[in-house]
Amino acid sequence: MIRIAVAGAAGRMGSRITALSKEYEGLQLSGAFERKGHQDTGRDIGIIIGVGETGVKLSEGLESVIENTDVIISFTTVGASTEHLRLAAKSGKAIVIGTTGFSKDDMKEVTGLTGRIPCVMASNMSTGVNLLLKVLHDVAGVLGEGYDVEIIEAHHRMKKDAPSGTALKMAQVIADALQRNLDEVAVYARKGIIGERTPKEIGIQTIRAGDIVGEHTVIFGGLGERIEITHKASSRDTFARGALRAAQWVCGKPAGLYDMQDVLGLK
Repeated sequence: MIRIAVAGAAGRMGSRITALSKEYEGLQLSGAFERKGHQDTGRDIGIIIGVGETGVKLSEGLESVIENTDVIISFTTVGASTEHLRLAAKSGKAIVIGTTGFSKDDMKEVTGLTGRIPCVMASNMSTGVNLLLKVLHDVAGVLGEGYDVEIIEAHHRMKKDAPSGTALKMAQVIADALQRNLDEVAVYARKGIIGERTPKEIGIQTIRAGDIVGEHTVIFGGLGERIEITHKASSRDTFARGALRAAQWVCGKPAGLYDMQDVLGLK
């Protein structure tokens, strides 16, 4: 039995991961934790999130549950997930990270720490999105230079980072297929007299509104035709299920940094 501890277990994503964990054979919820001082500390996490008693009480901080854990699941903030990774590396525990917004400097530390433990890290845990990444690479490679690429992403008003990690991953996959340096060709906003679109730029546009769970559309615009590929998430459960699938997969793997493409066997 693989014992999992869920970070931010009373929050939007953590609560869904916690609730759905009981559906996965071979997984056992052994820990649920929140930041220090959380108002529900000490209460049964199942009662807090409305799924009935689980026998697992909400704890303060990862330190309080890590000893009886095999895999940590963290969908939180960059700072919190980095600290969870540090503790996991120190304790020799596997970890699944779905947090977005990591900078290049942040990733240097992540890469170093995952030399000691197995970690699945992905900007999007959805099976559909990860299959779409493979499709986008193939489509971009076939279409080549004759098509303009634009990515439009939409999320709820409370999302803190922009563009989304998923949009950036899509852009990177397409840039790689087209042998372009994304740092040089990405365009994140347009306003005023900007001149004609350059042939190699990859546009990435952001929408924040209401309670949109997550929508991504990639446009390949050619002369005389347009290809649009869209993924829409209607529930956070799709990301929670991906995280739980990743937890099943990563336990016992060699140390290293993995992603959902590894989990799904798409590489």
